Amino acid sequence: MRKKLVEELRNKGIEDERILSAIGKIPRHYFLEKAFEDWAYKDQAFPIGSDQTISQPFTVAYQTDLLDISSGDKILEIGTGSGYQAAVLFEMGAKVYTIERQAKLFDKTSVLLKKMEYGSIRTFLKDGINGLPRFAPFNKILVTAAAKEVPPALLQQLAVGGHLVIPVGRKGVQIMMRITHLGQNEYKTEKFDKFKFVPLLSGVNQQTIK
Repeated sequence: MRKKLVEELRNKGIEDERILSAIGKIPRHYFLEKAFEDWAYKDQAFPIGSDQTISQPFTVAYQTDLLDISSGDKILEIGTGSGYQAAVLFEMGAKVYTIERQAKLFDKTSVLLKKMEYGSIRTFLKDGINGLPRFAPFNKILVTAAAKEVPPALLQQLAVGGHLVIPVGRKGVQIMMRITHLGQNEYKTEKFDKFKFVPLLSGVNQQTIK
């Protein structure tokens, strides 16, 4: 089933074999609720609780491709969710720092990543809009939720030469954007295809698993 998914992504235009290899290696069904396990290798998004979703594999591959990852890159992910995207980044040789604002998801995913031997992915329960200034700068920053505008803190934490990939727009459909830090207060913005994400929210929901 994973091989079929990889071929489907290749047919949809994903050419980076490193991305396809990572997706072919990772058991996506571990990241889904049991009710959706049978459909884990379809190119679809599914709910994971706390009003969040696991992105469809094509979206994961698309955003990862725009990041242009090199082995050893220090990457900040905003929106850990199920942990699947973080696992893809890790499999590509990145040092991953990932933020989740929903305590329930944070607790569940942190345990899952450790069980799957992704324990070196560093997880944080924080407001992702503020990034992680303590660990900045980052070579790449990935936002997996729809922002109304680009958070200034994330631009400030992006290393020179680095990329910020983020879907930007109001409710409905967002434009995938890649912002490259060219130098002191100088950035290049590129716009790509349209996608639909859950909204990027501020604050932290401290409600934990009972």
